[in-house]
Amino acid sequence: MKKVLEVNNLSVSFDTFGGDVKAVRGVNFELSEKETLAIVGESGSGKSVTAQSLMRLIETPPGKFEDGSIKFDGEDIIQKSDKQMENIRGKDISMIFQDPMTSLNPTMTVGKQIAESLIKHQNMSKKEAHNRGIELLKLVGIPNPETRINQYPHQYSGGMRQRAMIAIALACNPKILIADEPTTALDVTIQAQILDLMRGLKEQTGTAIILITHDLGVVANAADRVAVMYGGKVVETGSADEIFYNARHPYTWGLLGSMPKLENSDEELHAIPGSPPDLLDPPKGCPFAARCPYAMKVCENHMPDYTELSDTQKTACWLLDERAPKVEPPESAIVGGSKAND
Repeated sequence: MKKVLEVNNLSVSFDTFGGDVKAVRGVNFELSEKETLAIVGESGSGKSVTAQSLMRLIETPPGKFEDGSIKFDGEDIIQKSDKQMENIRGKDISMIFQDPMTSLNPTMTVGKQIAESLIKHQNMSKKEAHNRGIELLKLVGIPNPETRINQYPHQYSGGMRQRAMIAIALACNPKILIADEPTTALDVTIQAQILDLMRGLKEQTGTAIILITHDLGVVANAADRVAVMYGGKVVETGSADEIFYNARHPYTWGLLGSMPKLENSDEELHAIPGSPPDLLDPPKGCPFAARCPYAMKVCENHMPDYTELSDTQKTACWLLDERAPKVEPPESAIVGGSKAND
């Protein structure tokens, strides 16, 4: 399938009183048409900064692009002017933000907020935009869209506000939809509905999706490929099956081990000890070394290269070096109780 996005060696930092925070450090990934890529990791791993960078929403200063490129349809958007980016945001690349209550304008009806991008990017009249808004609300599963379109965000439930955000993001049929923690603060039933909705819309519209989340349970049912971020870097990437059943990075094992398992409901959850690194002074070597139970001296001083495990999976870990001791995933990280190649 055609690639719509290529991120190469992306590095983003923020100037603070304490120094430069290296929030994103040499990130690489790509996205194809009709594909869902999940970027997962703990808070502070660089996921949201990466997502905001793709739409050039990083305020400069204090933020700055230190290195790399973000190629959308072959053109580097980092080099584009603010005026050119206005024609891309909302039209070609859209974003669903974490908190719909603070992202929606409380002084405008939902219908007017949907109509804004349709009038700007599609040259629709107000009446045409209103009618298209009703269609979009119906598409995302909001009941009585003819009435709801004239209501304000505070008149919507949490799940309905999230659906309204998706309607706004999809208004101009974007090529890429970035969903930043789209199910945060929603109950599990609404979470499932939102994820089902996004899967269905991807098939209907052909939109490629980047899903930002810390919840691997969300990833399991939604993603085609997964990129695991830690300390501003992508430490492992692969298909969803490879990450769940053949992960090779200890940080990914830690994330898998922290997931509750239905077959062992009484089992204690395995938390990853320690805290993420301080990106004011990022580690010289592997960012996970200080928390890794398998860390060696080389891990502290040298960042490993990626080891390609398949055409789609690669992992940056010294344990994959032929000179390293052989380490198997802990039982807590084995999904379904057995390894994929057993």
